[in-house]
Amino acid sequence: MNIYEKYVLPRLINLVMQSKADTAERAKLIPQASGTVLEVGIGSALNVPFYDARVKRLCGVDPSRELWQLGRKRVRKAPFPVVFLAASGEQIPLEDMSVDTVVSTWTLCTIPDPVKALEEMRRILKTGGRLLFVEHGRSPDPGVLAWQNRLNRVWGRVAGGCNLNRKIDDLVVQAGFRVREIERGYASGPKPFVYLYKGQAERPR
Repeated sequence: MNIYEKYVLPRLINLVMQSKADTAERAKLIPQASGTVLEVGIGSALNVPFYDARVKRLCGVDPSRELWQLGRKRVRKAPFPVVFLAASGEQIPLEDMSVDTVVSTWTLCTIPDPVKALEEMRRILKTGGRLLFVEHGRSPDPGVLAWQNRLNRVWGRVAGGCNLNRKIDDLVVQAGFRVREIERGYASGPKPFVYLYKGQAERPR
């Protein structure tokens, strides 16, 4: 890990992900979580203020200790226990069927093997448990997709491995989830970066 990845990138991510548009999406999605919650890619804990009293315990998985340190003040204000697990999404250190809700926000773009990570999320969810997600990814518009494909390699180097062109809904289904609700569309900003997949899926009974 070089100096940029260790010191500069975490601070850039923490700053950029506090945009007004992203905050509005968090405010709509996160209060749907309940019970024992796992957040994959918890980063600097930007979602933590939006969880409500229905959450009993929050486990946050992220490989970046640097990002986690940036979120300490948010975590201290949480009215429920928060446990940080320094791990990747592909190897979640929790027991099978031990979680009620999994949350993933702007995370699947960066995980090297997103299907493996989603399979891990399904493994630790209780039967009927829910995956709540907001992710950016592949646009259905050929012109925008062409730009996503052109920019993807360079963008990944600058943005910590982020991919612009992953088709999130297909990945969720491929990992064995049943999609219950999904909304697709552009947020505000340059179109190659802001095509969103928003919704929830469940571990089938």
